Amino acid sequence: MKKKILIIDDDLDMCTLLSRFLTKKGYESEVALNGAKGLARFNEEHFDIVLCDFRLGDRNGKEVLTKIKEIKPETVVIIITGYSDIKTAVDVIKMGAFDYITKPLIPDEVINVIEKALATPSSAGAIAAPVNAKTPKNKKSYVLSANKEFLVGQDGETARVYTQIKIVAATNYSIILYGESGTGKEVIAKTIHETSNRKNKPFVAMDCGTLSKELAGSELFGHVKGAFTGAVTDKEGHFEIANGGTLFLDEVVNLSPEVQAALLRVIQERKFKRVGSTKEIDVDVRIIVASNENLQEAYKKGKFREDLYHRFNEFSINLPPLRERKGDIPLFADFFLDKTNQELNKNIEGYEDDVSEMFLNYAWPGNLREFRNVVRRAVLLTPSGKINSKVLPWEITNANFHLSTQKEIEEDLNDHFTKDVDLKDAAAKAEYDTIMSVLKEVNFNKTKAAEILKIDRKTLYNKIKIYQSL
Repeated sequence: MKKKILIIDDDLDMCTLLSRFLTKKGYESEVALNGAKGLARFNEEHFDIVLCDFRLGDRNGKEVLTKIKEIKPETVVIIITGYSDIKTAVDVIKMGAFDYITKPLIPDEVINVIEKALATPSSAGAIAAPVNAKTPKNKKSYVLSANKEFLVGQDGETARVYTQIKIVAATNYSIILYGESGTGKEVIAKTIHETSNRKNKPFVAMDCGTLSKELAGSELFGHVKGAFTGAVTDKEGHFEIANGGTLFLDEVVNLSPEVQAALLRVIQERKFKRVGSTKEIDVDVRIIVASNENLQEAYKKGKFREDLYHRFNEFSINLPPLRERKGDIPLFADFFLDKTNQELNKNIEGYEDDVSEMFLNYAWPGNLREFRNVVRRAVLLTPSGKINSKVLPWEITNANFHLSTQKEIEEDLNDHFTKDVDLKDAAAKAEYDTIMSVLKEVNFNKTKAAEILKIDRKTLYNKIKIYQSL
């Protein structure tokens, strides 16, 4: 049975062309030239999807969307707008629109959005499958990015991130990505680039945390022969290489004040000079920066220029850690397994049930980077069949202990040391005080605490476990 689509738009020519196109693609379509007629037709007959222009002659798309959702909440509504306005897009999606598309309409984009809507469970407002739901054997439930390189997460937290990506990608806004180490900031930056109008131009990434003050200027802006010792040839910088495209600066807070000042000038004037040159080069680059430290806090502490922060902060996206998006864990487990099977030319079938449960219970302090490495190691150590717990690292097989919260640790240890303490407990008490002090300093990140204490993680876990058992 053909799916029925209602087009509500006051542009007759556009409606006619769109209706003909949808008919050729196997859909039934009807046209209403204003909001009132559209709602009347919607009341009379069932439609699977409504394509509604945001600016109609008699009312706006928000009003039509609200009425449709009141009548049939499950209806998929896609808003059409000629105004690439972020606030409009955010508002209609919050109000229940499945998605939005901008004029001039691109036929393939319209069909892609429609097919995506029809393929989404429960249509608008798809309900995520339970975390523990089993995926049928040999059926891959994950969705890949357009270039087939990355997995597109489906957890509710992840979906919010991708909604923001779609909204901001079409603009030229500078973007700050916040997230813990390993949350995939470069992947998200690439996704923004590939969804933008700059997708056919270069995407260039630079890790600012690995560069000295002297090298940073040359890497960003390039240099001419003889500019400094070792500059034996002219060299293009990252800005020049990325011209027309996107430049991604990771851990930007690590740039020196001098380089920050030079960066601010380039952003303001859209021009730069190679190190040692007097010639100005025009540049058109979209900048995406990433930091695991809040840049607003950094400028308040004097570590980052306030004016540069405001230049970057046209839009910001917070990437949730893996422990807050558990719905994606089974998907990434399959994705990393498939990737590693290809890499090692193996055919590991999957995971034992207890391994899948351990993955869900583990805190993943290293996020996706740690997850990928764990799966690669497990595949390497598994000769055939399914991955079992014997090939997993110690901290994962002891996840219940690893996941002890700050409150649980403090309560258990304080309970012991509020009892009478004799001399032989004095050394243990001093050790306990030291461990607790470091844990609080790093917000109970046991990996960082172990590094500061100069012991391995297993030793730290064992010491805490001993205190908890006293």
